[in-house]
Amino acid sequence: MVAKVEITFLGTADAIPTRERNHTSILLNFEGENLLIDCGEGTQRQFRIARLNPCKITRLLITHWHADHVLGIPGLLKTLELSGYNKTLYIYGPKRTERFIKDLFGLFAIRPSYKVVVEEVHGKFFESEDFLLMAEKMDHTLPCNAYSFVRRGKRRIDKGKLKRYRIKEGPLLQKLQEGKSIRCNGKKYSAKDLTYLEPDTKICFILDTVFNKKAISFAKDSDILICEANFGAELEDKAKERKHLTSKQAAEIAKKARVKKLILTHFSQRYDKNPEQILEEAKEIFDGEVVLAKDFYKIEI
Repeated sequence: MVAKVEITFLGTADAIPTRERNHTSILLNFEGENLLIDCGEGTQRQFRIARLNPCKITRLLITHWHADHVLGIPGLLKTLELSGYNKTLYIYGPKRTERFIKDLFGLFAIRPSYKVVVEEVHGKFFESEDFLLMAEKMDHTLPCNAYSFVRRGKRRIDKGKLKRYRIKEGPLLQKLQEGKSIRCNGKKYSAKDLTYLEPDTKICFILDTVFNKKAISFAKDSDILICEANFGAELEDKAKERKHLTSKQAAEIAKKARVKKLILTHFSQRYDKNPEQILEEAKEIFDGEVVLAKDFYKIEI
């Protein structure tokens, strides 16, 4: 059975939170790994409301160091210490992240009792048997990263064919999963005959950037693109000035990158009364599935 990736949106506002939307934060859970993408002010409380345990976090991915994306970090680090957190916390971010984390420790007198590893990342920066992580520089007013999580595809055994050829489950199946041929009932079977390759699953996070070609190439063929849509199309000039995306530009990235599903987030409070504007503008460009994220929206893939 394929291990599920679960994504929970803990905050979907922009720089100013609203009654319905907290500052940006997204949690991705997969096989005991809990990746927190950004940690805006109030993220700890969002964990509690969602009945999630912050002590299960294994990696913190920081897109950039604007306040609405990072002000929840000091409190989170202290909570982990007070709660007996005993893992290694890996913190990834763009250029200057090591310096900012060091400054943050000094400013808030944080002396974590657990190990913290800080890395400034670009390209593929983590890889395991089950998944890999990649970062790409975006164009914002501060150094900024987009991130991709890729669940590796697996070789799966076709149980229907096993039954058809009367091959019983046992040691031979391990060889098939390794891509090796087997002999059974006097016949030889190649792995290709009895197995299939499950494709990779790619989830891309693009938060805070002006429209740029790197965003398209980085999001290419994503199963899910989670993308900011800070402005409506009528404010394209303001979006460019502040180095953010409009709803239509986010949809254009999704269309040109051939993604399967687009989830929009990081909305300005000006659209609180009419969020459907953002959705409809995106649908004009992208003909795949489009969703407007809200706080505590959860998906599995």
